[in-house]
Amino acid sequence: MKPLILVIDDYQDILDNLKMILEFNNFNVITSKNSKEAIKILSSIENPPNLIISDIMMPEMDGYELFKQITSQIKWNHIPFIFLSAKSSPEEIRFGKMLGIDDYLTKPFNEEDLLAIIKGKLKRNKESQLITKEVYKLLASENISPKLKKQQEEELNEIVLCWIMWDDSYGPKLEDYFSINDKLSYSIEKIAFQLYNAATTVYGQEGFSKSEGILLNIDNINRQSYIFFDSYPDANRRSGEQEYMLGVIAMRINYLASLKIKSIFLDLSQKIKYRTDWNFQNYWEKISKILTSSIF
Repeated sequence: MKPLILVIDDYQDILDNLKMILEFNNFNVITSKNSKEAIKILSSIENPPNLIISDIMMPEMDGYELFKQITSQIKWNHIPFIFLSAKSSPEEIRFGKMLGIDDYLTKPFNEEDLLAIIKGKLKRNKESQLITKEVYKLLASENISPKLKKQQEEELNEIVLCWIMWDDSYGPKLEDYFSINDKLSYSIEKIAFQLYNAATTVYGQEGFSKSEGILLNIDNINRQSYIFFDSYPDANRRSGEQEYMLGVIAMRINYLASLKIKSIFLDLSQKIKYRTDWNFQNYWEKISKILTSSIF
């Protein structure tokens, strides 16, 4: 079945152009000329769209308010949401991303960029839903009380795995991350930088050569994190080494769980050092299994 995309824009020419591009690339498309009509469409169709593309500047209800209304509904808040707008200043783009938007493209847009973003968001969303279903199946097969099962589901939804590399020009740089939750209440990039800076405060930049790990509280988001930092020789760096950090953020991480996570990070770190193929999502699954089982 072709993925269904809802497109909202108050200019008919833009709607027609997007509909033509998307249908030519094997997507089904529903269009709407304003936000209120889009809400009515979402309420009336049996199966929600796989992705939403919206303009920002529209009469009556702008794209920001539309995004807030959609993400406030449980039946819609998992849908990837992309802004496509003429508002292109860094401040406007930053504001959109602060709201939790999945991506932001400026007009006039490049067709290849648009299609690449759409396919990437659909793929990630599908993978996240499959992982969640599999985990919930496992939970259902175990003799766990409904209260504990709900707690386990909530904890799973808040687990984030991230990888930070040190850049001589820009400082810490978020290289990759994985979470099944596309609507986290905080910026992963900001928290990852906070964790990296905490590590350098404790151990200094030179400490990254020791393969150390730290269990930390992140008070501003009421989470815990286990971070592990390491390095490998790199003649192109000022220090002669490429420093990096692996981190997991979760609602809670106990000491025994952190020891198990460290062994996983040691394995992942070896793959990073020797440029071996690896799958970030697989490591997230291993760590999630440790954290969701450790709550009992």
